[in-house]
Amino acid sequence: MYGTEQYGTTQYSQDQPVTDEEIKPYKPDLLYRLPPDLKNIPEFKAWNDVSSYELGLSAWQEEDILNQCFVDTATWGLAFWEKVLEIATDLNKSYEERREIIKAKLRGSGTTTTQMIKNTAESFSGGECNVIQHPENYSFTIQFVGIKGIPKNMQAFKDMLEDIKPAHLAYDFKYTYTIWNFLKDKNLTVDQAKSNTWDSLKVYNG
Repeated sequence: MYGTEQYGTTQYSQDQPVTDEEIKPYKPDLLYRLPPDLKNIPEFKAWNDVSSYELGLSAWQEEDILNQCFVDTATWGLAFWEKVLEIATDLNKSYEERREIIKAKLRGSGTTTTQMIKNTAESFSGGECNVIQHPENYSFTIQFVGIKGIPKNMQAFKDMLEDIKPAHLAYDFKYTYTIWNFLKDKNLTVDQAKSNTWDSLKVYNG
């Protein structure tokens, strides 16, 4: 994009220059106060084109830098969040996946509690989770109740969980799937069922 980038810390698509379409909403019209006759003079039009582009680029850059200060809008700035939180930068992951890891790490800072593990699980899954403790055998179960099926980015969540949980505790996962009675209640016909895969039926919402 521009001078704040560091080689190897951005995704390949970000190495492309800013497009005119991205700058367009930020470009001011510097000729609007001039009389109509002057607006049509080529020299004035050329000056407006160059100056408004530079001002628009500056405004775009200001907003883009501000976006990097917030995890939900950061793009190239995710690498700085990851550096501060000691998270390995993986450019093969999408922005969404990297944001989930960062937010989970932020939520998982401090003394590990059941609520912290719940918050971390929910930040990855995007839905409600329960943490069921089994003190008799030093373990706990994370139950995903807000979404159906196995949440995406599970490996990253497991890696994060290993970082924040007490080392002596084991854990397992419980997932939520659609039951056949639910499909019947939705009046799903045999033909409709056949048009879906078994995996899609297990998370069917109707």
